Amino acid sequence: MTRRAFLASAAASAALAQAPPKRPNILFLMTDQQRYDSLGVNGNKLVRTPRLDAFAGEAANFSHCFVQAPVCVPSRITWFTGRYPHSHKNRVNYTPLDPGETLMQRWLQQAGYRTASIGKLHYWPPTPEHARSTGFDHVEIHDGVNALDHHSDYVRWRAERDPHARDYHYRALDPDPNGNPYRGRLPAEFHETTWVGERTRAQIAEAGRDGRPWFVFASFFQPHSPFVAPRPWDAMFNDVDFPLPRPYSLEEIERLPEPLQQLILRGRPQYDMDREQLQWAFRTYHANCAMLDAEIGRTLDALEASGQADNTIVVVSTDHGDQLLEHGLMGKNCFFEGSIRLPFLIRYPGRIRPGRRDELIETTDLLPTLFELAGVEEPYNCQGRSFAPLLTGSGSYQTRDAVFSENVIPEVITSGSLDFEFEKGKGIKGVRHPDAKMVRTHRWKLVQYAGGEGELYDLEGDPNEQQNLYKESAHAKTVAQLQQRLLLWLMRADETDQIAPRWQRDEP
Repeated sequence: MTRRAFLASAAASAALAQAPPKRPNILFLMTDQQRYDSLGVNGNKLVRTPRLDAFAGEAANFSHCFVQAPVCVPSRITWFTGRYPHSHKNRVNYTPLDPGETLMQRWLQQAGYRTASIGKLHYWPPTPEHARSTGFDHVEIHDGVNALDHHSDYVRWRAERDPHARDYHYRALDPDPNGNPYRGRLPAEFHETTWVGERTRAQIAEAGRDGRPWFVFASFFQPHSPFVAPRPWDAMFNDVDFPLPRPYSLEEIERLPEPLQQLILRGRPQYDMDREQLQWAFRTYHANCAMLDAEIGRTLDALEASGQADNTIVVVSTDHGDQLLEHGLMGKNCFFEGSIRLPFLIRYPGRIRPGRRDELIETTDLLPTLFELAGVEEPYNCQGRSFAPLLTGSGSYQTRDAVFSENVIPEVITSGSLDFEFEKGKGIKGVRHPDAKMVRTHRWKLVQYAGGEGELYDLEGDPNEQQNLYKESAHAKTVAQLQQRLLLWLMRADETDQIAPRWQRDEP
């Protein structure tokens, strides 16, 4: 070997040795409106989620992950900004994304990641052009039952495969006379869940050939209402009797804060359905969770087969929960555990220690956690707290002693449709409802309404949140202490100063 060749070889070896390791890929699998207790591994012995139960054995499984807004769009924007709803300003559904907000995919794109979104992105407006403008290189989008785009990627995918694709009524119910009245006519092979899974697997394979680290966000539509399950999933729980929440009496409802009364009495699902109908609602909800479990399992298998699993962080969670008749409610939009407590699983082989974790975490915490694990600089305006040290066992971590959430209880969202009521000089009727804020510790939960009403629950003695202690004199000190916690949180996360907004400063 000549001296020149030797020096060139040595220089190349040195450069290779000094090159930073490839950043991990990130696969974020999000479901829609899935309860914490919808997984078998989280204590529900009646459900069937074998793939996610097995995945939980390889992941950190958090039992106390909470949303910062119990409704779709505000929660999703919080996941992707690491910021609270009153900061990013998406506080109700169908509100446009603030163009001043920079989302997770843009930061990752700037760090050299290939970025992709498959499924229900649910930013507003829900268009491919808007999704790409937020930092996604690749977009395949469909926004669900009320989608505005009737030529979406899912619609085109289905049109190529399903001979009944143009028959709108083919999406209707096909009740089983001897079984599930909520069986769907659409076969599973043409379902949105199947489309999201198939296209996610294709994107994983394509991204793996790119050479860059990749971020793929796959957002499934289930188990969000309407509760309709395709064959064969519709029959999975035909012989299962789920324990139904007890009905609320009118007297009990009248003792709740007025905004919560209106939320309960507006839908009244449990008063309009007999016990067998309610059982089928439960069976269909969990049938959809089982279908999701299988599709996610196939996606995890594809990741493994691609040879990329060891260098991929996988997150499985949802945007919020579902009341499933608890407290007389279906859906979300309140601060009971069914709405705000999430399943949250995160795996990174060789880095994250598997096992159950009982620490309190927020959805604001995901972005800084992923960025720390990936070696990406945390955005200057992030309001969450990285729990990467908790996952890896290295470094210091200050455990949260409280989590926070907020909501505007919107009257425009009804149990069956969107009811936009415009009144002269008042705009959309729903935004006139009072604000509500929540603080939750391991023991206590305080919900404070702007009109002065509130809720206080002792989660140790009353985990089902049946006894509102807010007006009890014996608990006045606890209420005052938690109100102070809310005030301090709002002050620290304040962005209302238009002269010098706290989180806006020059780029680092």
